[in-house]
Amino acid sequence: MAGPGPVPVAKSLKDIYTDDAIATQTGRWETLLKQFKANYGHSPDFVSRSPGRVNIIGEHIDYSLYSVLPMAITADVILAVKVVEDTAASSNSYKIKVSNVQASKFPSHEFDIPYDTVDIDATVHEWTNYFKSGLRGALELLRKKRGAGYKPVSMEILMDGTVPAGGGLSSSAAFVSASALAVMYANGEKAVDKTELTELAIVSERAVGVNSGGMDQSASVLSLRGSALFVSFVPALTAKAVSFPKTSPELSFVIAQSFVTSDKHVTGPVCYNLRVVECSLAAAYLHAVLDKTSAPLPADSGPLGISLHGFHDVHFKFSDKTIEEQLTELIKLTELTLTKEEGYTREEIAQVLSCSVEELNKRFTSTFPVRAEHFKLRQRALHVYSEALRVLQFMSILENPSSHLDADSGTSTETFNKKLGDLMNTTQDSCRELYECSCPEIDQLCDIARKAGSYGSRLTGAGWGGCSVHLVPADKVEAVKAAWEKEYYGKMGLSGEQKEAAVVVSKPGSGSAVLVVGGEGVV
Repeated sequence: MAGPGPVPVAKSLKDIYTDDAIATQTGRWETLLKQFKANYGHSPDFVSRSPGRVNIIGEHIDYSLYSVLPMAITADVILAVKVVEDTAASSNSYKIKVSNVQASKFPSHEFDIPYDTVDIDATVHEWTNYFKSGLRGALELLRKKRGAGYKPVSMEILMDGTVPAGGGLSSSAAFVSASALAVMYANGEKAVDKTELTELAIVSERAVGVNSGGMDQSASVLSLRGSALFVSFVPALTAKAVSFPKTSPELSFVIAQSFVTSDKHVTGPVCYNLRVVECSLAAAYLHAVLDKTSAPLPADSGPLGISLHGFHDVHFKFSDKTIEEQLTELIKLTELTLTKEEGYTREEIAQVLSCSVEELNKRFTSTFPVRAEHFKLRQRALHVYSEALRVLQFMSILENPSSHLDADSGTSTETFNKKLGDLMNTTQDSCRELYECSCPEIDQLCDIARKAGSYGSRLTGAGWGGCSVHLVPADKVEAVKAAWEKEYYGKMGLSGEQKEAAVVVSKPGSGSAVLVVGGEGVV
């Protein structure tokens, strides 16, 4: 990436949102500013903003360091911020006041934080931990820039978030990214580098006990309006805007909420974090057997220091095969090497890695808590390598559309549309069968959508509930929504507010931004 540059400082909401969202967002931002004044007695200096994201394809492979294709959505986290001269603060600490527009659900807090450390108790599930993790990451970067003795300013903050928590649209990454951006800007960094912000947000979210990969923060910070984002993690974090060609029928991305909440922080030991451990163990196991060595894999930027991509690089170090050919071979090698469908015990893995069970636990299962007797290395590695290949195939179709677009007569692009949809459907099959991160409700939403006209339907986000994403011809969107209402949502007894939030038809949105508050309006 030729450097994406600084986070934009918007002059109005038109610089941030698509035209169809301006009216709703204007009312929301004006409410935020009024509430800030009511809470703190004066107006904020600025508002920092980071959006949620939907992942189009590339599920659960970012923490194995394979490329993914997300897009930012309109739903976001906004933080109104005032830098305060705190005469009452002690010489050893600074004060952070944090409140939420939904005060009854998320109570406000006031923290006196020592200059030398930001304590976060990841065992306590407290909403302000996400702000604190962004604060801690931002302070580390500020001290690298300004010296270890730098003392941050005191701040008053009011948060409003429209990304549903546990909904698979990455509310945590939006909150952490917006928080880190707010701290950087409040402390005088008026040109916050997008790549630096993304990298510190990735590391920061791990402070709240989530073994995050990097896709969510990249999409939240780096996205450009109107484009999806091809995000790669090795040899360094890069992001490339990718646009969809004009199609007939026109394509829409429809996001459908299952209302099954999956909280990564709570379910991590048996779901999300366990998959991270299984992928890391699979990499170590394949390396030991196929590269015939007891030497560990070289360290990389995976959450546990090694990754399936790292094994890929070592194994094909001197190969002249294409990446697609290498991934195809890795799928075959995984099937031949990791033969146990029921999974592998700690003892079996330790023996292959030439270490004790205690050493294995210390290396792989102590950083983030997991609960498992058997580790399904075969299924997890097969999903990662096949999904990495599907991302490249999806990108190839987008970047070389003519052969597919020309396959139909007249103006129709049915063949092109269906090829993209088929890859998304295969991803859902893999998530359900190999990665075991779907759930019956998501499967049902996908089945209903496909029968009503969706080209491709799959879960998006961590899984185990949350959201699904559907590639739907624009002229079938209403039919798909009606089918969901009849066969799924209509049977759930949802409130009006829930029904309103259940389905979102989204265009690719823009990433993080700062809006300096001046005058009365925000338009």
